[in-house]
Amino acid sequence: MKSKKLFMVVNVDWFFLSHRLPVALAAQKAGWDVTIITIDTGKLKDIEAKGLKTVNLPMSRSGMNIFQELKTLNFLRKLYKKEKPDVVHHVGMKTILWGTLAAKFSKVKGVVNAISGLGGFFAEDNKGLLSKIMPTVLKFSHNRPNLLCIFQNEDDWGLYTKHGIIKREQGRFIKGSGVDLNQFDYTPESETGTINVILTARMIVEKGIYLLTEAAERLRSKYEGKAEFWLVGMIDDHPGAPTKEELESHCDGKYIKWLGYRTDVKELLKQSHIMAFPSYYMEGLPKSLIEADAIGRPVITTNSVGCKDTVVDGENGFLIQPKDVDALTEKLDLLLGDKELRQKMGKAARAYAEKYFDIEVVKERHLSIYEELISNA
Repeated sequence: MKSKKLFMVVNVDWFFLSHRLPVALAAQKAGWDVTIITIDTGKLKDIEAKGLKTVNLPMSRSGMNIFQELKTLNFLRKLYKKEKPDVVHHVGMKTILWGTLAAKFSKVKGVVNAISGLGGFFAEDNKGLLSKIMPTVLKFSHNRPNLLCIFQNEDDWGLYTKHGIIKREQGRFIKGSGVDLNQFDYTPESETGTINVILTARMIVEKGIYLLTEAAERLRSKYEGKAEFWLVGMIDDHPGAPTKEELESHCDGKYIKWLGYRTDVKELLKQSHIMAFPSYYMEGLPKSLIEADAIGRPVITTNSVGCKDTVVDGENGFLIQPKDVDALTEKLDLLLGDKELRQKMGKAARAYAEKYFDIEVVKERHLSIYEELISNA
C-alpha cells in the first residue's frame, strides 16, 4: 500500500524545531511519509537527526523583492508537481502566500494552512504593496476544494472570513502549538535570590521589549538588587528588530539583562518568577506564554490578538492595553511585591495550560485534519 505523503512547509528551520516537530513526528508514527521544507539556517541537520526528510527552501523571510518571491513560488510549484504530496501543510504567512498558490497550480490534493499570527500583513498601518495585494492573492489561492485553515485565535479566523479569503466552515481551531506538560512541568518559584522577570521572544520592538525595559527603569529605585529583568531571544531579521548596539544600550547587564539566543529556555523559565510579554505584534498564540503557563508563572501580557488567549485577567496573570507602560509598571510592581499572589496565579496558570495547551491534544487534532483532507480528496 502506497504511504500517504505529507509536506510540511515552514518559514525557518529553528521555528519548525520549536513549534512543529512533535506534530511531524506524530504524523510519521501514524504512517505518513513526512518531508520538511524550510529555510536552512544550519539546523536542517538537527531535523534530519530526528528521522525526517528535508528540503532547503529558497525564500527570504522578510524581504519583498518581487523576483525573489516569484523564485520561491516557482520552486514550490515545481517541487509539488514532481513529488505529488497528498497533503501540504503551510506554516507562516510567507509560505502560505506562495505555497497555496503553488499547490493550486500543481493540483495538490489537500492543503492545510496554519495561521500562526498575521504579523504585520493585515496591520492597519501597513501601507506596503504586498499587504495591499495579499488579500486578493489569498482569495484566489484559497478558492479551491479540500483546503482547511487552522487558527490559533478567533480574531484571525474572523479576519480571514471578513476578507472573503475562506468560508467560515473551512476553518479549524487549535489553541496554539501546544506544550509537553511532562517536560514543562509545574515548578514552584525559587525562594532564594532575586525575583526574576522574563520575556522570551525574538527581539523585535513590537514584541514590547522596550516597554519592559522602560517599566524596569521606573521600578529601579525600588527593586534594584532585589529583582532582575531578562530579555531572552535572538535579534531577528524582521524590519522591527533593533541593532545589537541599540538593544545593549537599554540593558546594564545586572538589573536589566539581554541574554541573547538560548537553548535552555525551559530552565530559565523555571528560574523566573514572572513572565512579562507586552507585545503589540499581531501574534498567533505565543509559545512563550504557553510555556510560562505550563511551568506555573503569572503572565502579564496585552489584551490583544493571541496574547489574550493565554490569560484570564486577575486569575493567572494580568491583561493590559497595548503600549500602556503605566499599567505594565503597576502590574509588575504588584507581582514583584506579593509572593503569595505570584504563587496563587502560578498554580492557576498551570491549571490553564493543562486545560488548553496539552501537546497530545494538539497532535491528535492535526492528524484528524490530515485524515479529513485525505478522505475528501
